[in-house]
Amino acid sequence: MSEGAVLRAVALVGATASGKSRLAMDLCAGTDRLIICCDSVQVYRGLDIGSAKPGLEERRLVRHAMLDCCTLPDRFSAVRWAVQAQACIRTENAQGRIPLIVGGSGFYLRALLEGFADIPEESSAVRAALRQRLREHGIEALYGELCACDPCLAETLKPKDTQRIMRALSVFKTTGIPLSEWQKRSHSRPSMDCPVFILECPRSLLRERIAERFYAMLEAGWMREVHWLAGLALDEDHPARRAVGYRQLLAHVEGRVPLDEAIRAGITATRRYAKRQGTWFRHQTPAAVFGSAAEFARGLCKALGL
Repeated sequence: MSEGAVLRAVALVGATASGKSRLAMDLCAGTDRLIICCDSVQVYRGLDIGSAKPGLEERRLVRHAMLDCCTLPDRFSAVRWAVQAQACIRTENAQGRIPLIVGGSGFYLRALLEGFADIPEESSAVRAALRQRLREHGIEALYGELCACDPCLAETLKPKDTQRIMRALSVFKTTGIPLSEWQKRSHSRPSMDCPVFILECPRSLLRERIAERFYAMLEAGWMREVHWLAGLALDEDHPARRAVGYRQLLAHVEGRVPLDEAIRAGITATRRYAKRQGTWFRHQTPAAVFGSAAEFARGLCKALGL
């Protein structure tokens, strides 16, 4: 398959706990289809239970890709995911197969479908200096610095969005060019044929599922993962530490809040995250098809050639 050929895939996305993985398994079990996981936490080795990563039995029944892509303390990104996902799709297409992209990380999916700016790697020394400034002066001071060097991007961020503020400052201090300018430059845009199906779930049912799954993951040993993560002593702005659920439970493991308070905060944060996911997909994928699992079954089978 040539590098310039149109890449063909199907995307099944939606809010966390909406039933995407279950529907994908039902569709792909007993077939030769590949599931490409679109999840910004499942890419990390060791973050299994809290990310609802497909288990060994699921991977035995259906082939999965884009799981366990890097080892902490390494950082993964939407660009890295998109590049590797493209390679997976190209390989599957060459064999006459259309893979199914499944997940809830909208930014990752957008990087694949719309392309991404070719931004140079950030300097590790710059990043370390910014972390020191964060410890000494707080995120408010760094946000003020961002307003001065990249006001266009600063307007789009919340003043306490540590991860994105640090990223933007790091890019500027490494390259001398504001991140907003890099984002305007030509994108590496693949030729994609990828219909998007957005799985909907009634809000009341989704809230129940989120709470039930949170407690089920705790019973399955999630706290062992959180203790292990705490022991890695990652930077405060590392995406793994900031992942929903992990972040709230880390507050307990590190002695800042009682366990019951951490659990309540984790469930609340997950519900808010699910709401943000729904908003993202409604606004960022206007050509997508919305529906329930029952409504999608036939359309997805047809799109995948099943």
